[in-house]
Amino acid sequence: MRASLTALPTFRKDGSITAVVEVPRGSGIKFRYDPEADIFEYGRTLPLGITYPYCFGFIPGTRAEDGDPLDVLVLTEAPTFPGVVIPVRLIGVVELSQKDEGGERVRNDRLIAVPWEETRTHEDLTDRQRQEIERFFLNSVFFTPKHAKVRGWKGPAAAGKLIRQARKRAA
Repeated sequence: MRASLTALPTFRKDGSITAVVEVPRGSGIKFRYDPEADIFEYGRTLPLGITYPYCFGFIPGTRAEDGDPLDVLVLTEAPTFPGVVIPVRLIGVVELSQKDEGGERVRNDRLIAVPWEETRTHEDLTDRQRQEIERFFLNSVFFTPKHAKVRGWKGPAAAGKLIRQARKRAA
């Protein structure tokens, strides 16, 4: 059996960060990567009319507070496919909280990244782009008991700090 995509290096030799796509831009279905079986499986359908605005996936070699690898939204101009690896640069993080299965409010931040291009920080995005990304994260879980809330945006330094913390948890 081949190695899991979660075993890929977090950092690449060129200084970029590895992002693995789970859900391509435009998908109305949430896919999940199962590292033990090395497959992408159907997770759930998004609410009617909601699709992923960009490619969504994870950063290998990390573990978020929820036990999964860190989530990342990669601002691609076109859809890709589950399993595609994209070298990215972090431009920020959307700080989110939601209720866990026990009803406790927990953090579930989302890294925001770009394929190695001119965008440097979340502040380079238009207000509308930031609002659309926030609205997507809230609307995509609207019919679940998560009751997500946006806490704010932070820049690349905060995103980098999340990766460092998540790498320590994964070690």
